[in-house]
Amino acid sequence: MEVIALVGPSGSGKSHRALAVARDYAADAIIDDGLLIRGSRILAGVSAKEQPTRVGAIKTALFSEPERAREVRECLAAINPPRVLVISTSREMTRRICDRLQIPHPARWIDITEVATPGEINRARQIRSQLGKHVIPAPTVEVKPRFSGPLIEPLRTFLRRHQAPPGKSRNLWVEQTTVRPTFNSLGHFYIAQNVVAQLAGYLVTAGGLSSSRVQVETREGNLVLNLEVTAPYGVFLPPLLQAAQKRVKTTITNMTALEVETVNITVSSLKLPDKKT
Repeated sequence: MEVIALVGPSGSGKSHRALAVARDYAADAIIDDGLLIRGSRILAGVSAKEQPTRVGAIKTALFSEPERAREVRECLAAINPPRVLVISTSREMTRRICDRLQIPHPARWIDITEVATPGEINRARQIRSQLGKHVIPAPTVEVKPRFSGPLIEPLRTFLRRHQAPPGKSRNLWVEQTTVRPTFNSLGHFYIAQNVVAQLAGYLVTAGGLSSSRVQVETREGNLVLNLEVTAPYGVFLPPLLQAAQKRVKTTITNMTALEVETVNITVSSLKLPDKKT
C-alpha cells in the first residue's frame, strides 16, 4: 500500500478538493476526519464533524479511540487499496494517523497550495469562518445516516483538476456534502497559551528538574514549547531531558488534542544537592 498526503491549515479547503486530488494521483481510498471513503461510499469510521466539541473532533480525526482505529484498519486490510490519500492539517498529524492505522508513512506530500489557488483557499476560509460549514467528500445519501448535526446539505460542484491526463477534461463533477458541526454552532473553542505553559511547566518536573520559564509559540496551527529548567548537578542529563520532552509532548497532545510540533528544553542552571547535616 502506498500512502500520499494532502496537508494544509484547517479550513483551507482540503476536504473540498479531496476527490479531485484522489483522482489526479490515482488514490483508491481517502482517509479524512475519521472516515474511510472509497468512491462514493463511506466504508468505516466516524466523522470528526459529528463530535459535540472541537477537542473530540480532533481526537476522532486522529483515531484516538482504539475501537474506531481497529475498524478502519480491518476495512483497509479487506479492500487492500494500492494507494490511499490521507488528509490532515500537518505532517505530524498525518504520521500519527498512519501509525494508529498501521499503514506506511506518506511517500508523497501534497500541500493545499499545490492544488488550490490563493483565491480558492481564501474563499474556503471565509465559508468556514462566516458560515461554519465543513465539507465531507461523500454524497449526502452516505452522510445522512451517520450525521446528526443541525445542517446537512448536498454540494454538487465542478472541481478543476491540476493533473488531468492528456485528452481528459480538467473539470471534475463531484457530489459532496456540507455540514455544520455542533461545535461550530456553539461558538469558537480555544485553550489559552498560559494554560498550556502551566501544564508544560508542571509536566517537566520529574527527576529533580524544575521549570523556570515556559514560552509557547504557534506555527501554522502547531505548538512549539520552549522550556528553561533547573537540573540536578552530577546527573547524566540527556536521558532525563529526553524523557521530559516525551512526557510533555505526549500528555499535552492527549489532554488538549492540540498538535505539539516540538518541545525544546534548555538547562539554564544546575542545582547542587542539599548538604547533609
